[in-house]
This record gives sequence, C-alpha cells and structure tokens, in this order.
Amino acid sequence: MEKLSGKDKELIRGSWESLGKNKVPHGVIMFSRLFELDPALLSLFNYNTNCGSTQDCLSSPEFLDHVTKVRSLSHKCIYRGNELVNTINLYLASQVMLVIDAAVNHLDDLHSLEDFLLNLGRKHQAVGVTTQSFAVVGESLLYMLQCSLGQAYTAALSQAWLNMYSIVVAAMSRGWAKNGEDKAD
Repeated sequence: MEKLSGKDKELIRGSWESLGKNKVPHGVIMFSRLFELDPALLSLFNYNTNCGSTQDCLSSPEFLDHVTKVRSLSHKCIYRGNELVNTINLYLASQVMLVIDAAVNHLDDLHSLEDFLLNLGRKHQAVGVTTQSFAVVGESLLYMLQCSLGQAYTAALSQAWLNMYSIVVAAMSRGWAKNGEDKAD
C-alpha cells in the first residue's frame, strides 16, 4: 500500500478538521453530486420497487426501511426543486463519511485499514457496483470538498485528497476483484 507525503497528510487533516465535525451534510452534497453524475447508480438501491423516477426510488418503502435502521439520523427531507434528495442520501452520506473519517484518522498507517477496505470492495462488488463507479465517487468527493471548503480548496489540497482516495480505491478494487474471482470458482 502506498504512503502519503507529510504535506498531503497535513492538508487532509487540516481540511477534515472543519468538515469532520458535521459529516452528514457534506456526505449529502457528495451523494447528490454522485447521482447527478451517474443516475444509474441509484438503481442499485431499487430493491423490489420498480422505480419510474428518482423520487420513486428515493421514497420506496424498501429503501425507507433500510434508511430508518440508522436511528440517529434525522428524518428531515431536503428538496431540490421538486425532487426529494435526502431520503436515500442521509444514510449513504453517514456511511461514506465514516469511511473517509477512518481513512483520515489512519493517515499515518493506512495499511491498518487494508482488511476493512478489501471487505468494503467485496461488498460493493456483491451489490453490483463497478470499479468504474469508484472514479465517479472520487469526482463527487472532490466536488464536495470544493463546495464545502470554498476558497480554502486549492490545487494542492485537491491533489492530497486524490492521493489518499487513490490508495483507498486501490485496496477496495483488490477486494472487489477478489470477490469476483471467488464467485467464478
């Protein structure tokens, strides 16, 4: 597993200090952007509902049941135009932000997250996520950072986060591939 430079770690920690205190809204920005960039990813959350629209998927009983298993999250919905955004995004936002938080908290020893990230890659492969989707997630992460940090978002900061994300995705991709091999056996 690759290592980050001291400067990368400093930039990531400094930016995460403000974002990490209130993770879910930043995760919502990230997942809203993800579904804008690749609406097909929303279909991974259809369960038994045949969704005719994004709003149908976001408000499906199966997904609402899945979301409400995370009791600590607010049930408040955010609307963008007429589209319900947060039913799905609150749960996802909290989960992805926990992974980012774990990576940031282990910057000095990202290798310690190897088993966790391999397993996360396996889980993503099992539910139909492609490795190409990891790039869209990375783009959404950078978008969230840019929106949330404003003028504090610099080219060096973007590159530092991209370096960390590349390490995380490399481990997840190994888990994803391993799961695919296991299924082929």
